[in-house]
Amino acid sequence: MAANPSVLVRNGQAIDRAACPVVDVDVFRRTIIDGVAAGARLAALCAEAADASRTRTLLAVLARPASGDLALLACHADDSYPALTPDCPAAHWFEREIAEQSPLRPQRHPWLKPIRFQPTPAGAPAATVGVTDFFAMEGEEVHEVAVGPVHAGVIEPGHFRFQCHGETVHHLEISLGYQHRGIERALLGGPDARTLHYAETLAGDTTIGHATACCRAIEALADLRPLARAEALRAVAAELERIANHVGDLGALAGDVGFLPTMSYCGRIRGDVLNLTGLLCGNRFGRGIVAVGGAGWDVDGALADEILKRLDAIERDIAGAAELLFNTPSVLARFEGTGALSEDLARRIGLVGVAARACGIPADVRHELPYGLYGFAQMPLCTWTTGDCFARAYVRWMEIKQSIAFVRRHMQSLPAGPVRQASRPLRPDGLVVSLTEGWRGEICHVAATDGGGRFALYKVVDPSFHNWFGLACALRGQQISDFPLCNKSFNLSYCGHDL
Repeated sequence: MAANPSVLVRNGQAIDRAACPVVDVDVFRRTIIDGVAAGARLAALCAEAADASRTRTLLAVLARPASGDLALLACHADDSYPALTPDCPAAHWFEREIAEQSPLRPQRHPWLKPIRFQPTPAGAPAATVGVTDFFAMEGEEVHEVAVGPVHAGVIEPGHFRFQCHGETVHHLEISLGYQHRGIERALLGGPDARTLHYAETLAGDTTIGHATACCRAIEALADLRPLARAEALRAVAAELERIANHVGDLGALAGDVGFLPTMSYCGRIRGDVLNLTGLLCGNRFGRGIVAVGGAGWDVDGALADEILKRLDAIERDIAGAAELLFNTPSVLARFEGTGALSEDLARRIGLVGVAARACGIPADVRHELPYGLYGFAQMPLCTWTTGDCFARAYVRWMEIKQSIAFVRRHMQSLPAGPVRQASRPLRPDGLVVSLTEGWRGEICHVAATDGGGRFALYKVVDPSFHNWFGLACALRGQQISDFPLCNKSFNLSYCGHDL
């Protein structure tokens, strides 16, 4: 194609909605398919509400790591359009969502099953969550195992349907939607007093990641530039969130293979890290630290010293717990080779975050599309190549070390100045894409305003949205007894997916 039919923007750059080109459906498809084949990532794909002629607009966002920008383009569709999925598997989950949320039908999609069982915008009743057809196998010694939605642990609900031959899993099908709360629809008409609260609760363990994405979208549309000290505090809080969750995951992985020392240590250490976040803002999960225009709380010298002192103790403790884990042969025997994904498959299905980096893919928004402090103080990229449970665990351990060093460095050199500024009205008929790197991976918020500067479109893509299908692929050919370990090595969010 002679020219790129999309508009290129920076991460968090607001533009007029009219500046996003509307192209023919065939051009729309070919641009996405060619872009993904060339190394771009499908960050978002959604259908906007119908206009007076009942025509709907498809909007796509391609993250382009090689050039460090985002490509935005749109097309009009009436009732259907040729599905992207047969040529671009990364669009698979997006197109199922489009079929569920709008009257549009992606033709030639393999199976347009609902992903959340939510009511349609027209108000038609939703199907009963989990009541749907599933893939089935036939043959001697073939059997089916259903797990969930109620699980043995204190975890969120989700249904897993295994097709097995003996103990070997041939296919895992994942059915979610039990946690759907309607947050995207509730965000329309904002921003208002509820908006940031909704963002903080999109996925409770990723409060700071989603709140930062939301605030950066609002700030771009309001033409606000966050203050330097606030950017530093946001980044510190985000890395504490990453440390806490990675530490918790290492402990849970240890528990899944029956290695109790690291499991016990990490449970306590995770609490210590959450307490550091509590020192920052009064909430252990980080609610209130990120605010529109800056940060909700400041840090004085005494508090910074206390955080650094506690961080030193945490670093010593987690180093000991991780050394025990990765130097124990029985642990490595369970981790290595279990739930492996190839780099090629990971790219084709659009994995992000830890799961992608464990396959050797250098996918990290902090490096590819840097925002805030990360534009000036990047961290080394942590990757592995085997794509198995060991790789996903070891990438977490490497990132813990890098995040601790990052927090220490920037708590010792916080910029002077205020942390908060007043907000402004949002630009009318504006469009922005805000990406952040949550501890699971890429978070994408797409916001568009109407003529009055209120949200007419708000689309959220949690990293789990990209990665649930990766878990299903990782179980193929595995023993069914490996499912808890594989599941925890991804540790995906149910509510972040269900919204």
